[in-house]
Amino acid sequence: MTENIPPCPKCSCEYTYEMNALVVCPECGHEWVPAESGGAGGERSEMGVPPAEGRGRVVKDAVGNVLQDGDTVVVVKALKVKGSPSGIKAGTKVRNIRLVDGVAGHDIDCKIDGFGAMQLKSSVVKKA
Repeated sequence: MTENIPPCPKCSCEYTYEMNALVVCPECGHEWVPAESGGAGGERSEMGVPPAEGRGRVVKDAVGNVLQDGDTVVVVKALKVKGSPSGIKAGTKVRNIRLVDGVAGHDIDCKIDGFGAMQLKSSVVKKA
């Protein structure tokens, strides 16, 4: 058994455990093969490519494109907003996003015209 089991690459849960040759996350159910110890390559993402420098995780949009700070995205489905009679319509363009570790899976911090500052989930946007 490995002494230091890595956290989940999807949700960053630290309560992962080993099951046979896999490492399993009890929170999101993600399973992966841990990287070989002592390798010069270090941590790798799901595609076998090192994660972006400065971040330990890779954020992808609804269609699988990797997002970065400063990108422009488009909302792919209508979203309800508390306190607003209208929500955010599908097709709304959001410029200059910032990736964050938000609450409840919200990993994009942005400003939307007409609504102001808010957080979005990467699963409801696609890269423009």
